[in-house]
Amino acid sequence: MAKKDDLTAVLKLYKELRPADPAGELASTCTLTINKSIANSARPFAMIEHVITAKKFRRQGLSRQVLEFAISTAWQQNCCKVMLLSGEKLTAAHALYESVGFQAGIEKGFVIKPTL
Repeated sequence: MAKKDDLTAVLKLYKELRPADPAGELASTCTLTINKSIANSARPFAMIEHVITAKKFRRQGLSRQVLEFAISTAWQQNCCKVMLLSGEKLTAAHALYESVGFQAGIEKGFVIKPTL
C-alpha cells in the first residue's frame, strides 16, 4: 500500500505507464478550511485564504477555477457561508474575488498577530 512518502515514486511509475501525460506542475492553489459551528443550525462555515497562482500561469483563469472549486466544495459540505481573507491593498485580487461572488461590506474582519 502506497503512503504519502511514496508519492514521488508513484508518480514516476505513472510516468512510465503514460509517458505522454503532462508533468503535473502545480500552478494554482488556495487554502479552504471547513469549521464546525453550533450557530446557524450547527452548519459549518468555510474560510478561504492564500489564493496564489504561479507567475508563469497567471492570466489564464486558474485562480478563478481554484476559487470556484473551493466554493463548490464548501456548499457541498453544507456551509452556511464562505469567507475570504485578503491583503487590504491587493485590489486586483479583490476584483477577482468579487467576480466569483464575494462581497465586501457584509461583515468586517479583524486580525491579530503575535508580537515578536
